[in-house]
Amino acid sequence: MSAKTKQPKKKGTTVRAFKRDVSLYLFCLPGIILTFIFSYIPMYGVQLAFRRYNAKAGIWGSPWVGLYYFQRFFESPYFESTIKNTLILSLYGLIVSFPIPILLALLLNSFRHKRYRKIIQTVTYAPNFISTVVMCGMIILFLSPTVGVIGNVMKTFTGDAVNLMAKKEFWRHIYIWTGVWQSMGWNSVIYFAALSGISPELHEAAKCDGATKFQLIRYIDFPSILPTATILLIMNCGSILSIGFEKAYLLQNDLNLQVSEIISTYVYKVGLINNDMSYSTAIGLFNTVINLIMLLIVNKAADKLSGNSLW
Repeated sequence: MSAKTKQPKKKGTTVRAFKRDVSLYLFCLPGIILTFIFSYIPMYGVQLAFRRYNAKAGIWGSPWVGLYYFQRFFESPYFESTIKNTLILSLYGLIVSFPIPILLALLLNSFRHKRYRKIIQTVTYAPNFISTVVMCGMIILFLSPTVGVIGNVMKTFTGDAVNLMAKKEFWRHIYIWTGVWQSMGWNSVIYFAALSGISPELHEAAKCDGATKFQLIRYIDFPSILPTATILLIMNCGSILSIGFEKAYLLQNDLNLQVSEIISTYVYKVGLINNDMSYSTAIGLFNTVINLIMLLIVNKAADKLSGNSLW
């Protein structure tokens, strides 16, 4: 008999482990059920992209048309403009809005006056709780050339109030920077959580060695939140074409439509307004495939460059 013998696996170990952790499984159950209902069951409707949908015949009874709607979208005059507008808006937003919450978290974490830090955090968190409809109403009202605050200020200094919402060259900047103002405080929460896990002994040892605040941020705080930032960057790149239609649609008008028409607003118009379900499903499926490809590419690149990835 060898010195190392395999111990026989005890019977009922799995059952006992399940009984021991049954409360944890029950805690996860609602999330699993909701994910299955709202994420997996709707996949049944993906076949609409390959059928000429007829409400009377149903999904299975609708005739199969293959890649007809994909070809129709690729040949559409809206294809190039919607893809271009979506990419520009998404990349612009990623470049601007991704690093700002990191900087806010790092700066506030090094701010030693706890009372003022809480006040700043509350002020930056508050805009996140404003609904999209109210936010768009505020933007339109503030930028109004007649009754808006910004319009009146411009009229006072320049003598002429410009309708910024009617200028397509300003629309993207308005969309992105108002989004940064609304979300930067809330997006910094996860970085605060990562910073709270840093051992105070590291800071104390660095201070004993004469490290400045900037050096503490550079050599201790920033490397500690880098894995978290990498994961969030991968997830943001995985939804690069998935910009919500609500804000873009509410800020649209005939004068800025050339730059504000993105994939989600176009899908909303052709799907719900024009009632072309198959065409809108094909566009949405194309959008999802591109996002999946981007997610895989960025995840692989992040794994090779930094060693951090989703899987």
